[in-house]
Amino acid sequence: MKTENIEGLTLFEINLLIQQGGRFVTFSNLSKNLQTPTIYFIRPGERTFKYAIKHFVKNLSNSWCRFPLRPFYISKSLFYLAIGGKNYTHSLLADFNKINPVNNPNLDCLQYL
Repeated sequence: MKTENIEGLTLFEINLLIQQGGRFVTFSNLSKNLQTPTIYFIRPGERTFKYAIKHFVKNLSNSWCRFPLRPFYISKSLFYLAIGGKNYTHSLLADFNKINPVNNPNLDCLQYL
């Protein structure tokens, strides 16, 4: 999965921003040719509309090709636009902690210095 808006941030800074209200969200891609969704990091106080609108327009244009399911595709896209995307914060933090675990140094060895 491609994660955007975390360039230059460490795991500590990401955790700090999440405690302040940040989150990882994704928007539904209704076209079948896009297999990996883009996950966006939404900082505290940032709105998701600028990320959601391009997915809505893409879904709107792709849903016209599939006539029988057109209302379903458009309503699902509108639903994710309204709620601000699907939240993936907890699953991504678990993956980040597996890749880059928190360092717990052994402080007992410092007393001999």
